[in-house]
Amino acid sequence: QVRLVESGGGLVQAGGSLRLSCTASGNIFSINAMGWYRQAPGKQRELVAVMPSGGNTNYADSVKGRFTISRDNAKNTVYLQMNSLKPEDTAVYYCNADIRPTWYSRSTYDYWGQGTQVTVSS
Repeated sequence: QVRLVESGGGLVQAGGSLRLSCTASGNIFSINAMGWYRQAPGKQRELVAVMPSGGNTNYADSVKGRFTISRDNAKNTVYLQMNSLKPEDTAVYYCNADIRPTWYSRSTYDYWGQGTQVTVSS
């Protein structure tokens, strides 16, 4: 059993900052990519930022220069530092991880957190 538990969401005014955290626990042999997605009401879920195990990062164009993704592999944790927040950033943010549960697992599996609400007011 693998769980992704998120924290750090909330209500903030435009221009403010939030730091999201997501910790994976349970049966984990290795974690490949970890990332953050978001979904606004009535819209499709979209990639915000992703960090493969190799360390290279990718960001959505809309958040480049404002958001920073980081990982603490010893803690199985991924963070999303969000600065200069805009009302357009309002969404439910989901943590995602590609995980191999055991050394003998033939494939990795995609896990999702429960989502955390981020609301940015004007």
